[in-house]
Amino acid sequence: MKDLFDLTGKIALVTGASRGIGESIARLLASRGAHVIVSSRKIDACQAVADSIKADGHKASAFACHVGDMGQIDAIFEHIKSEFGQIDILVNNAAANPYYGHILDTDLAAFDKTVEVNIRGYFFMSTAAGKMMREQGGGVILNTASVNGLVAGDKQGIYSITKAAVISMTKAFAKECGPLNIRVNALLPGLTDTKFASALTTNDKVLKMALHAIPLGRVADPDEMAGTVLYLVSDASSYTTGATVVVDGGMLA
Repeated sequence: MKDLFDLTGKIALVTGASRGIGESIARLLASRGAHVIVSSRKIDACQAVADSIKADGHKASAFACHVGDMGQIDAIFEHIKSEFGQIDILVNNAAANPYYGHILDTDLAAFDKTVEVNIRGYFFMSTAAGKMMREQGGGVILNTASVNGLVAGDKQGIYSITKAAVISMTKAFAKECGPLNIRVNALLPGLTDTKFASALTTNDKVLKMALHAIPLGRVADPDEMAGTVLYLVSDASSYTTGATVVVDGGMLA
């Protein structure tokens, strides 16, 4: 029987992959046979993850890309075209959340940075990958959104707004790219133990309230997000597109 989770021969780009959920995704996809391009803003951090993956006997390389910079988006896809000639999987995981506080006090710099990375970055990463996928006959795009895109997080207003946009973006790309054999889905993580979420996980009062609302009673480990991504980018989900999969320990239940 065919291994539906086999990614041998696939080229996968994972952004925000130098730590946290992105790193876990990169490691799992590589373990299933993909050549993973580990990307984030800092090349040294990317290279460290890529080297670790290779030390485990898998395929990986590193390329720095700040998805809020259009020139860097162009550069990474030019690299992929010249180095690999294909891209089979794009995981849009890099994100920005520079402001934690009351929505009325959001300043323009925080607004612009969050929108620049979480909406504009995801959009143009997806169009660049999608054009390559259209030429090669198909591919898969996976967007890391958030449960905050469904229920806004307290003191996380602009971040929640951008993640709601990512959910809508996922559906729009899925509708228009389905006829091109390009599937587009989204992962919606709940509270996960990452540096990115440290404003929540290191605040005892906030953490206690959050855990009270999570039926499983604990914060997720980044590795617990990667399995859903593997499903959504593999042949195991070959008839799944436009889906938003919540992985939140039951919080929204």
